[in-house]
Amino acid sequence: MQISVNLWKRRKGLVSALLSEHFGKKNLAWLRVSERQFPFRVRADLHRAVEQVLGSELRVTKFCGVQQQHAFEGVSLTALIAPDPHVWAVVAPPEYEEIDVGEEQPVRALKVGLWLLEKQGSRFAVLLSPKMEYGRLSGVRFQIATRNDADGAKVADEFFRALELAVNASRSYRGKILSLEEQHGYTGQSTGIKVHKLRTVQREQVILPATTLELLDRNVVGFIKRRQKLSAFGQATKKGILFYGPPGTGKSHTIHYLAGALEGHTTLLITAEQVSLLDEYMALARLLQPSLVVIEDVDLIARDRTHMHGPCEEAMLNKLLNEMDGLRETADILFILTTNRPEMLEAALASRPGRVDQAIEFPLPDDAGREKLVRLYSRGAEISDDVVAQVVNRTEKVSAAFIKELMRRSVQFHLERDGDSARIDLNDVTSALEEMLITGGTLNAQLLGGNVGGVALTNRSVRGAER
Repeated sequence: MQISVNLWKRRKGLVSALLSEHFGKKNLAWLRVSERQFPFRVRADLHRAVEQVLGSELRVTKFCGVQQQHAFEGVSLTALIAPDPHVWAVVAPPEYEEIDVGEEQPVRALKVGLWLLEKQGSRFAVLLSPKMEYGRLSGVRFQIATRNDADGAKVADEFFRALELAVNASRSYRGKILSLEEQHGYTGQSTGIKVHKLRTVQREQVILPATTLELLDRNVVGFIKRRQKLSAFGQATKKGILFYGPPGTGKSHTIHYLAGALEGHTTLLITAEQVSLLDEYMALARLLQPSLVVIEDVDLIARDRTHMHGPCEEAMLNKLLNEMDGLRETADILFILTTNRPEMLEAALASRPGRVDQAIEFPLPDDAGREKLVRLYSRGAEISDDVVAQVVNRTEKVSAAFIKELMRRSVQFHLERDGDSARIDLNDVTSALEEMLITGGTLNAQLLGGNVGGVALTNRSVRGAER
């Protein structure tokens, strides 16, 4: 037996009937629908913004989810108000998704929701729904149905203004360490924000030569501390820093330290593969400033034009140059670029003032640096001063990363030999060096940041070394 449309309406609870009851009229053609769209990545802030706006002077008479068949282009208020006779939207339980924003609890963000609202006697409806383009999710949109007059326009404007102010506060991501997640498809659009929890690096764990530390303190930490006073003197508050040096010398390690040390700064981590999203990253950097924008291995996108392989690479370089050059002098944005191959950098980036203001070299650690590194990375085990001195003597011209791996392997050899004692001896270090530099071959040594010619291998015990 075929169920009549009217009976189906009564049984299912159509959204159009709910809207007619709310506005008090069957024919809703007199309404106007206004719309604002937001990037999909800010949906956590949108959810919090909605909670804030609805908690003000508005009275919620009804809230529900919406389910509609064949909504390939998304649900819209116009379709809900004047539905297709063959495609009905019905009241449904609201659906939420959990978004990790780096806090103890994730944000439960609404997917589709309809609010029937009243403010000072004026009734209106608000719909939150995904924005779809050609069947692909492209953003989040809010639509407001109000009276088609000046009062209705005022209600819509006030709601959108309050919503945008709440979104611009961006409390979900401000002061955190972020990167954009990419959509797997031809558009290359970002689909969300990933919050990173980097390891905590203390100031004393940044082991660099004194001149490098001095440059780092003055041009990064000191610059940030005096930024407001510099602005009062009419000086620019944006800055570009280039970290360069061999692999494994502490560039990324130092960035981890700065990300935690620069209080109140939002850190944006950009890989060379994500340079196509640079405009989106910079939009976030401006929104969430003061910001630290980190681009690692910048030589992959900012290589000298004579070494480029096509217009796409040059376009990526131009995008980076334009973003660094186009920032206002008052932008509280600090760029940190890293490279292992400074000689490959494009002159327009490396040589033009105003883009890179200071280059800081990260050299291979000297004797004093290697001693500090040995003690840092042997924590948890006992190691005598004599063995530390032997390690320093045997590891000339190796990277900090090499020392870190050397101490880990030394501990492993110690555990295999004598797991009951906590003391590492010279045999453990010698075995580790031999495996890293000799057994694995020259390629293994290069991968670990070692220098075969600069490392001495002798099979002596601690007791022999101490005599």
